Amino acid sequence: MTPIARKVALACAVAAIAVHGAGHAQPKEKGGGKGHEGKEKKAKQHKHQNGKDLLGDKIKKNGRHQLERHGKHTASVDVQDGKIRGVSVKPDEKGEVPVKKYKTSKKMAGAGASGVMPVSLVLVQAQSLGTTWIGYSYIDDYGDEVIYWFPYEMIYDGDTGAVEYVPVY
Repeated sequence: MTPIARKVALACAVAAIAVHGAGHAQPKEKGGGKGHEGKEKKAKQHKHQNGKDLLGDKIKKNGRHQLERHGKHTASVDVQDGKIRGVSVKPDEKGEVPVKKYKTSKKMAGAGASGVMPVSLVLVQAQSLGTTWIGYSYIDDYGDEVIYWFPYEMIYDGDTGAVEYVPVY
């Protein structure tokens, strides 16, 4: 066997062991996505909502305004001086649902079911160049992540506490 063939065989063996070992790795914590205390649920799919359209002219009036009811959950927005201070979600039962804050430069609401639209179907005038979108999300009873998207300019504290949104395809 030539030295090159030995090196290739050794590289293949190392790669096979690495792939085989990764395939049998066990998760550190079992039961993820079941809503246990301190564990984050995984969403089945993402449902994007245009928060600006849902809120409408209520942005001009201070106070708590209901965006929509989704199953057992009621999503509300806290408005102060024409800016959104936060989004809260309450189920019909006691307590509150945790809300996660996202940011992205892509317009996610109104882009279709998957959030992706072929470039050939997007009008140049419909594209929002340079706009940052802030999304508030929660996991509903069906395991879907509902996200309300607002332009950055409508949010009081901008992207404070927001994590970069990576769409799931």
